Amino acid sequence: MTTEFEPRHLRVVVVGAGFGGLAAAHALKRRGEDFAVLEREQEVGGVWRDNSYPGCACDIPSNLYSLSFAPNPHWTRAFSKQSEIHDYLRRVAREHALLPHIRFGCNLIEAAWDDAAQHWRIETSSGPLTAEVLIDGSGPIVEPSLPDLPGLEGFAGEVFHSARWNHDLDLTGRNVVVIGAGASAIQFVPAIQPIVGRMTVVQRTAPWVTPRMDRATTRFERRLYAAAPWLQRLVRLRQYWMRELVTWKIMVSPRVRRIATKAALSHMRRQVADPALRERLTPNWELGCKRILISNDWYPALSAPNVEAVSAGVREVQPNSVVTTDGREHPADVIIFGTGFHITEPPLAEHLRGRDGQTLAECWNGSPHTYLGVTVTNFPNLFRLGGAGSATGHNSHVFQEESQVAYAMDALRLMRARGITSVEVRAEEQRAYVDEHTARLAGTVWSVGGCTSWYQGADGVASLNWPAETWKYRRATRRFDPAPYELRTRAAVASAAN
Repeated sequence: MTTEFEPRHLRVVVVGAGFGGLAAAHALKRRGEDFAVLEREQEVGGVWRDNSYPGCACDIPSNLYSLSFAPNPHWTRAFSKQSEIHDYLRRVAREHALLPHIRFGCNLIEAAWDDAAQHWRIETSSGPLTAEVLIDGSGPIVEPSLPDLPGLEGFAGEVFHSARWNHDLDLTGRNVVVIGAGASAIQFVPAIQPIVGRMTVVQRTAPWVTPRMDRATTRFERRLYAAAPWLQRLVRLRQYWMRELVTWKIMVSPRVRRIATKAALSHMRRQVADPALRERLTPNWELGCKRILISNDWYPALSAPNVEAVSAGVREVQPNSVVTTDGREHPADVIIFGTGFHITEPPLAEHLRGRDGQTLAECWNGSPHTYLGVTVTNFPNLFRLGGAGSATGHNSHVFQEESQVAYAMDALRLMRARGITSVEVRAEEQRAYVDEHTARLAGTVWSVGGCTSWYQGADGVASLNWPAETWKYRRATRRFDPAPYELRTRAAVASAAN
């Protein structure tokens, strides 16, 4: 005999305990909401837990890449390393009493909107739940992207992605082939270059690289920030507006881009003496079209005698080598992929079913579109954090996620005040917003840069990006405007059904 139990009902379920999930949890706790955070792993941290490759660090200043309600006076570097960011997130969860709300080792299997009941039915690895509101804080950098290379299954050595680094493997003296030259490779290649025997870096396209203005913070600075938090907030504000007023111009001004391009080329010339190597490392696309990378040791690593940068694709993998499209064979004991993530096809989208039963992945079909980067037609009471339409190429993504959390909290406030059980952006409003969003992208480097990037969906539109300064995004999401939404009550839904 089996006994069926009613699923536990919650006001809000949050998926993921990274920056966005913790920001949402903190806001929900302050509101006194009944909520739970589902975290598939055994600790918080998100991308900063999963990516632990050698050299992993942030490319946004530490004071800016942190939660506004949890300043950290103890950062040891201007640009923090992965372990320090992970420690920070663990401390935030502990000190703000968020841990009791987090269900660790709890994987979301499927969430389906029940329109009659006006709530989400959620299947998890720990049992069923129902929730009035679902907040997706899983983020875009979740599932590593691995190319389908002929012969890879027959490779005799070790293979792994940078996001799943094999720390048990000793790379000393090994022949290593790195496939990819993006934001991860630019950090782990210099970190492992001194110990490997021979390394081949296979780059599909060379990245634009600018200097990393990093330094160790002094003990005096840390003590000063601890004693005078307002001073750290002032530094954070200065860093924020430098990016809004200066770095943003690279995305929209050809003249400023030309200046930045000259600076990047000068950085390369200072660090790469070989003209032939410089030619291979010079990008053939406009700076800013893809993510601009920062490093002081990428070019020196590629100039080292045990490293070769190859500007060709991979033709096939053989048991002990990688053959590139120029016909050359590169000995390999280890293959490391630095090939990024499924940004435009987030894994959770396959497990969220909307009002008509379609999954979010089916609705998007590789080209994610949202309203304000937060809500989606056909998915009532779903709020996404860090998703399509909010990415920024010049400022802190944490700032964007906190803006989205504020938007979701204001929606919860309005729903409770008016007795509303569901909010869903109307299809025509989302279409109009997406059209306007696409038109605004036309004035940025993401539309005129002549390159393909992870910013773009299957339709070629850089729909992942917010096409303006982030302060404008903060203004747009400060309050939940109900006008573009279909507002329902349980009684109205029941009446319509009858």
